[in-house]
This record gives sequence, C-alpha cells and structure tokens, in this order.
Amino acid sequence: MTTSSSTEQASTLDLRRDGPVGRIILNRPDVRNAFNDGVIAELTRAFTEFGADPSLRVIVLGGHGKVFCAGADLNWMRAMAGYSHEQNLADAQALETMLWTAWQCPIPVVGRIHGDCYAGGMGLAAVCDVLVASDNASFCLSEAKLGLLPATISPYVIRAMGEQAARRYFVTAERFSAAQAHAIGMVHELCTADQIDERVEAIAAAIVANGPMAVRACKRLVKDVAGRAIDEPLRLDTARRIADIRASDEGREGLQSFLSKRAPGWHLG
Repeated sequence: MTTSSSTEQASTLDLRRDGPVGRIILNRPDVRNAFNDGVIAELTRAFTEFGADPSLRVIVLGGHGKVFCAGADLNWMRAMAGYSHEQNLADAQALETMLWTAWQCPIPVVGRIHGDCYAGGMGLAAVCDVLVASDNASFCLSEAKLGLLPATISPYVIRAMGEQAARRYFVTAERFSAAQAHAIGMVHELCTADQIDERVEAIAAAIVANGPMAVRACKRLVKDVAGRAIDEPLRLDTARRIADIRASDEGREGLQSFLSKRAPGWHLG
C-alpha cells in the first residue's frame, strides 16, 4: 500500500490520513485479513470518524498482505458455533451496522481489491463506490458451502453485481475471477497487480480534483435516485438539487472559475 504523511495504528486496522485522502487498511495479514467482532467494531468506528472529517475528500479501502479479505475469522466462527439465537442476532446486527455505516459514509470510497475477496469481504467490497481489482483477485460468496447464507451483505452485494449474477453466485458458491467480476459490472477497473496502486491513486486524485460538496452530493444523488420511478416528486427533487448547488458558494465558484479559465478555489494543486 502507498505510504502516507499521517498514520494511526489501531489493533486490527491501519488508519491513515494523507492530506485529503483517508486510508482504511485491513491489517491482519497473518489470517488473510479475516474479520471478527473486533475488526467489525473498528471498521464501524473508522468509517464514522473519517466520514465526519471535513478535510477528507476520498477514502481508500484495502488490505495488507496477500489478500483483501477472506471473510470471517475461523476462531470467531468456532466461538459462534455455540452462540444462542440472541447472541447470533446481536453479532449479525453488529456486522449489519458496520456495513450500513460504510454504505452511508458521505465520502466516496475506492476499494483496492487484490487476492481473495470472499464472503464478508464481498460485503466490504460491495459498499465501495469505485472498485479497482488486480487481475489475480478472486471472489466467492462461499456461505452456502457452510450451510449458511450471505444475508447481511446481500443488499449491498446484489446492488454491486446485479440480481441476475447474484442468483447464480449465491446458490453455487463458486469462485469467480476478477475478469468475471469486471464483466458483470461489479468491478469498475481491472489491472495487473503492479498497476493497482497507480490506478487507485489516479481515481482518488480525480475525485479530489472535483468540488468537495458536489462530490458528496453526487454520491447521495445516485443512492437516492437509483431504482426510483421517474415521477413528479423525483423530477421536482432533482430540479431542486441542481438549483440548490448552483446557488451555493461552491457552485458559483466552480462556474466563475470555468468562465475565467482558472483553477477553482478548492483545487489543491
């Protein structure tokens, strides 16, 4: 992963602030970045804190070591085997809260996917706004092999890969390649392993170059409009949104800088 100017070490995450770029890096390479209740709690905290930081324009989510995330930690799964229904429900709700917190983060999240991306790792990938994967990455919704189902991650994974692909991979639990993930539209960009950092940084830089509030508004717009009927309430809502941002300080600055052929005030370069 790329080095940065400011680093905060958590017990299972490597959290970094590199100017306008926040980095959340899974830091359990010895267990293939598998997560447990501690990782889930720290991810929830990290996305909450980074999402509330006005200095950040983009978040990069990745993993140290050979894989992005292999899903649930085996020791954690052994412990869960003896849980009561109430304990299982509380545990599942903690995972649901983490995924929802990441999904609702107002800052765009760029996923850096390499190696294995399995089970709950697929959920983490699916909450990202942009996914870049190395061509050696592999994906798997493996829950059915264990007599389970990918319930908590399903709202995000189905949106990311589409219903038709989910109908297959949920029930077959097959591994599929990064090329297949790209073909079904889950992965936005496919590259070689030695190109992945360059491509992730280029996408992060493209986001940072845009109006900070406009970027957040664009992310919110996609979430609010996707799947809705194009009816009068939606038409009026979209008209109001563009009118609001045109009248904002950022909107006025963007238009004036364009007309004056100068860099906008938010530009960091």
